Amino acid sequence: MEPGNANNVLLSCLEKNVTKQASATATPPLSSSLADPRGLAQGLEEAFLAVRNETERRAAPLSPEDQQIQSMPDASPTKWHRAHTTWFWEQFLLGEHCPGYRPFHPDFAFLFNSYYVSAGPRHSRNHRGDITRPSADQVGAYRAYVDAAVVKFFREVGADKLREVAPLVEVGLNHEQQHQELMFTDILHAFAQNPIPPAYDPDWRFPASTRTGEDWLTLNEGIHTVGHVDDSFHFDNEKPAHRALVGPVRVSRNLVTNAEWLAFMRDGGYRTATLWLMDGFATVNNEGWDAPGHWRDIDGQWQMMTLAGLKPVDPDAPVCHVSYYEADAFARWAGKHLPTEMEWEVAARAGQLNDAFGIVWQWTRSSYSPYPGYRAIEGALGEYNGKFMINQLVLRGSSLATPEGHSRITYRNFFYPHHRWQFTGLRLADYE
Repeated sequence: MEPGNANNVLLSCLEKNVTKQASATATPPLSSSLADPRGLAQGLEEAFLAVRNETERRAAPLSPEDQQIQSMPDASPTKWHRAHTTWFWEQFLLGEHCPGYRPFHPDFAFLFNSYYVSAGPRHSRNHRGDITRPSADQVGAYRAYVDAAVVKFFREVGADKLREVAPLVEVGLNHEQQHQELMFTDILHAFAQNPIPPAYDPDWRFPASTRTGEDWLTLNEGIHTVGHVDDSFHFDNEKPAHRALVGPVRVSRNLVTNAEWLAFMRDGGYRTATLWLMDGFATVNNEGWDAPGHWRDIDGQWQMMTLAGLKPVDPDAPVCHVSYYEADAFARWAGKHLPTEMEWEVAARAGQLNDAFGIVWQWTRSSYSPYPGYRAIEGALGEYNGKFMINQLVLRGSSLATPEGHSRITYRNFFYPHHRWQFTGLRLADYE
């Protein structure tokens, strides 16, 4: 979000701009809401409550015990996600813009701050599962208290203040949507550790994939603009838009499937050191990997832990829960490469990639680094993206867990190369 640009903010959080197809684009801005303070207040309130209710909808099937568990340091308890996203609103909106606001509890800022050093001290990330108090019900009361205060703020504050905070509200809504995705991936990881595999939703089904058109999209050599080009909502890491040389390259229209991955496994892919980066092969051996994350060999048949519980691996479905190390090794085994994030973006803009969005995030071989001329925004929110631009890889697209309205072609997701508890897969590139 560009600082000092409140008058030009486009309330994309109020639009249906989910990129279900690679060629989809955002709808026009709600300029009437910006001009009419009553419309702006109503729009902000509706968007706020829609996102907040979605968080609770995702948590609803979980017991208090489910919401307490932290299965590894990289994951967080559902209860913590619910509380942290509430702390965000209390800290950055109510605490800084609502005179006279009284925090729900004096200890919650310490318990539920994540990594915002500028916002004060915080509880250790790898001990979030130790926070047995407050209870899940008390976190629910915390959410209700803050929700009521935010709605009251929207209804009573003046037009100038509404326009001032609108960009912050957009960040908060998108921040909470990110945690909604993590709620699914984190509880799935926890359930996958359970010897009696539970189901989050017995009726859940893996999204159907698409395979149409030719196998490869050819991108001729050319100079292309990459990155976010307008003032509709984006995170700061998606800018500045800049020119990049892309091609010649062929990008696979289709995601790599479980059937293709099983062939890689049968061919000794996890045991062939020459296919792997050094750190990757060390990770394979240290962690004992012989299949994607959440896969289990049961009586000679591969099964996969899903949100519906343990299910047979579908050979036609896109492979999921693979790390960058695994994706890179598979590409080398296939005699291909992973695309760069610039190649992925140019191909996605052409509208020719099957399942670019909505099934798995796709690894690229691009390091997560700043675009030319990037500067983090000032203040605590400047810690949101910029300080993580080291030692991580970029993923593009979105996943089955990504909330509606949270996808766009320029979105840059990022994880460490060994991470695979997210819904992560791959498509290939070829330079021949």
